[in-house]
Amino acid sequence: MSQPTTVQPGATGPSDHEGPEQGPQGRAPGRAAGSTASRRRRPGAPGIGLRLLHVLALPTLIVGVYWAVTAQPGASFYTPTPAAIASAFADLWFSERFFVDVLPSLGRLLAGFAIAAVIGVGLGVLLGLDARVRATIEPVLEFLRAIPPPVLVPLMIMLAGIDDSMKIMVIVFGCVWPVLLNTVEGVRAVDPVLSDTARCYGVSGLTRLRVLVLRSASPQIMAGLRLALALAIILMVISEMFASSSGLGFAIVQFQRTFAIPEMWAGMVLLGVIGFLLSSLFELVEGRVLGWYRGLRAANRGE
Repeated sequence: MSQPTTVQPGATGPSDHEGPEQGPQGRAPGRAAGSTASRRRRPGAPGIGLRLLHVLALPTLIVGVYWAVTAQPGASFYTPTPAAIASAFADLWFSERFFVDVLPSLGRLLAGFAIAAVIGVGLGVLLGLDARVRATIEPVLEFLRAIPPPVLVPLMIMLAGIDDSMKIMVIVFGCVWPVLLNTVEGVRAVDPVLSDTARCYGVSGLTRLRVLVLRSASPQIMAGLRLALALAIILMVISEMFASSSGLGFAIVQFQRTFAIPEMWAGMVLLGVIGFLLSSLFELVEGRVLGWYRGLRAANRGE
């Protein structure tokens, strides 16, 4: 057994040769502070202008190529120039038509998405926590999941008519599956060590569900919600193309039938804009909800 080392007053100890005082992780506090400051102003981190350039570069290139193709003599009637599409866009959607077609579509989309989120998360938590319930219900869910939502439109029309409830039902049926499946997998993947620790400390019931289960499963739940949001836009348009008197899907079909080609393209451009804005808004919400998760991943990577 090695003898303890006695350091006499005035003698040189190990700390005299190690440089500045070490922190709890073996790094000098000053160096740790410097590394934190360097992370805040990393030379490789793009500025606002560079990020904006990254966002706009590819769309600008696509529009430029499309403009060059459609500006050629003898271009197809079905591919109007970007100027014609922009003119139709301004005439259509900066008028009362915005309130007639766009707002009803957004209302149906958000209602269907919200209902699908509630059903998907609620049922997903139940199936993830109880293996017996999951084994009983899973065959029926797999059967229903295999049915394409557009196929149900005629049935929904017979059951609910042609009002908004039919369109919302179609959106709910298609959007609930990614939320449900991701929630089930997220709940089943909760760390068993954390579950045992919570049980030992008497954390149970709704507190355990909120603090442990939902928090641990939230990354996968948010991934399912992101997929459901994209599906909601698609199903909103499809449901409005069949039996409807308003909405973006209805308007685009009417433009196509009357050969109002620039207006039809303007409707498709508006759908892309709506999708981009909704995705950006979802990213903001996701950043607030999953801030802890991203910080944990960054810490694990040593950033």
